[in-house]
Amino acid sequence: VHLAESGGGMVQPGNSLRLSCEATGRRAGSYAMGWFRQAPGKVREFVAAITFRGGNSYYGDSVKGRFTISKDVDKNTIYLQMNSLKPEDTAIYYCAATLRFGYQFDSEYEYWGQGTQVTVSS
Repeated sequence: VHLAESGGGMVQPGNSLRLSCEATGRRAGSYAMGWFRQAPGKVREFVAAITFRGGNSYYGDSVKGRFTISKDVDKNTIYLQMNSLKPEDTAIYYCAATLRFGYQFDSEYEYWGQGTQVTVSS
């Protein structure tokens, strides 16, 4: 399974940004998918995850109420709508895919994208 992220960039605090991640390859549609992020000098952090049919979603505490994960099942593409962005959201955001169920744990994910930089700064 190959994952390709897009949509990163630089925005001012309070603004919004949407990330996309397309999954391609054999059985790509069977995988639950998630977003993690890693800021310089910090450990990788769980952001959000969604089940393979898009029926259930999960969020890290720091983004609840601001970020929304969704999935276009036909396109095998997930999205992360990020609203009310804060400087502390600055990080490289990674898309990942898994057939397992520990969605909040990066060790449970089998495939990873290259990452896309999100910078929130005035």
